[in-house]
Amino acid sequence: MKEYDVIIAGAGIAGMTAAIYAVRAGKTVLMLEERVEGGQIINTIGIENWPGDMGVSGVDLTRKIMAQATELGAKVEYEEVTEVIKNDDGFLVKTEDDEYTCKAFIIASGTEPRKLSDEMMKDAGKRPVSYCATCDGALYKGKKVVVVGHGNSAEHEIKYLKGICSEVYNIHHDDPIPADAEAIFVAIGRLPLTDYLKGFVDLDEKGYVISDEDCKTSVPGVFVAGDVRTKELRQLVTAASDGSIAATNAIEYLG
Repeated sequence: MKEYDVIIAGAGIAGMTAAIYAVRAGKTVLMLEERVEGGQIINTIGIENWPGDMGVSGVDLTRKIMAQATELGAKVEYEEVTEVIKNDDGFLVKTEDDEYTCKAFIIASGTEPRKLSDEMMKDAGKRPVSYCATCDGALYKGKKVVVVGHGNSAEHEIKYLKGICSEVYNIHHDDPIPADAEAIFVAIGRLPLTDYLKGFVDLDEKGYVISDEDCKTSVPGVFVAGDVRTKELRQLVTAASDGSIAATNAIEYLG
């Protein structure tokens, strides 16, 4: 069984930043990423709110941060964390393929888009459904599309698509889809990826990990960073901030 000082669930901005801070403090670090490093930011073509790097793409920013983390000595494995168990020596972290142990654990597993209801998917018929306008919007240049949702995320999708499409409708998640819409873009919120944590740490009613700005959870030795944490603002810079705080507190916990 492979042993590490710190294991991080997730290799988005929060997880990669935590890895950089922990490995620079001389700790052995493993990031476990279910999908692809970078999280949802890899779908962004041009980032305008990352200090010092105006217009960098999500993919390029991710590559830079991951290269920094791994060159410093952090390890990464592409496996889904399925369970975390506290034991006398720290924590047993299970994935679909392996088991690892660590003395401190950082939750940075992020969120995923909330899906359309079965009824609405039936209404969509054979029309394509996308959860990322910046990824797929160009495919529908000059066409009529619909954005499902009302909030900041929906407003961002609408603004982006209006520069590409001939018509952009905006409806609620329980409204009928306009018959002439040729594609559906969904922006009805996100769900925290915390099923593997139920019964292990305290979660709020929506499934987010409960924590204050210190990024400490209800379990000593377990910390949380990024969008999966209860917080008001979910941005790249706050994810990086969380990562640094979670790692710093993990380092202090390890002594």
